[in-house]
Amino acid sequence: MAVTQRAWRALGTGVVVLTTQAEGAGPAARAVARVLAEVDATYSRFREDSELSRVNRQSGKPVRVGPLLYRAVTEALRASRLTGGAVDPTVGATLRLIGYDKDFSLIDQGGGPLGLAARPIPGWQLVQLSPASQGISVPRGVELDLGSTGKALAADLAAAEAMAAAGSGGVLVSLGGDIAVAGEPPEGGWRVLAAEDSAVPPTNQGQTVTIIAGGLATSSITVRRWRRGEQLYHHILDPATGLPVASPWRTATVYAASCLDANIAATAAIVLGSRALPWLEANGLDARLVAIDGSVIRSGRWPADRPAEPVTVSQAGAADDDAMEEPGDLRR
Repeated sequence: MAVTQRAWRALGTGVVVLTTQAEGAGPAARAVARVLAEVDATYSRFREDSELSRVNRQSGKPVRVGPLLYRAVTEALRASRLTGGAVDPTVGATLRLIGYDKDFSLIDQGGGPLGLAARPIPGWQLVQLSPASQGISVPRGVELDLGSTGKALAADLAAAEAMAAAGSGGVLVSLGGDIAVAGEPPEGGWRVLAAEDSAVPPTNQGQTVTIIAGGLATSSITVRRWRRGEQLYHHILDPATGLPVASPWRTATVYAASCLDANIAATAAIVLGSRALPWLEANGLDARLVAIDGSVIRSGRWPADRPAEPVTVSQAGAADDDAMEEPGDLRR
């Protein structure tokens, strides 16, 4: 079964759409593009005309929003609940203060030190949802950011729409290495090259993992970094300090029932640090944690390292070449 690939850039990252039926490649890619355009217009923090920016500007009063943003914020709050606040959407103002106030490719990599003091972020419990009116309310001065969950949700939505458009076979959607699959996989499953940077070509040396369902995601403090003065910043914040987390892990890769759940768990693992492994095991999740010194810790059924083999797509993080057929599922 031949795999057809379409690739482009959207949401500030690389997009890859794979289909097992050549005739479905065009419809699948167009479906993904439509989903990503809607996502960008709905919850990009870097667009003044997005719905999310409108909610942030009107903090202090309820704002009625469309179904996509309401779902995205609902999922972000679910992530906070499941992770004990390790993943929290109320980091928007803090990310802006540390310089992540525009698409990453446009961030100022120079300038003097920021001199920031540690202080907790506002906290996800302050976000109020009104199901009857589909409204969202945040206290004055609080800004939401859906970077920890929004891209993975987009991957899940895009994979579902791509599968519907393709009509048969199977699809894989990768958004900067956040991977969601749907339908019937190719023979032997989807083989994914895992590297710390999803931009590496799939011919590079590395380790691979084979998946047939669910989603795969990696969080890392080795990419999306910038320097101000002598201080190096990255995009994963510790909610307890409002500063980039000083994690013992440089990457965390998780396999779960959806890309969203995989991303929630991977980000939580970076923030939880030494508490990550028992948390992952308690949730029955397969994961691979790479320590700052390069040593590797595995959770669940994550297999031992083996030599790399040919793959179909690159994915940020590190993985192996055995199939994991039954993805774990976070508690809901």
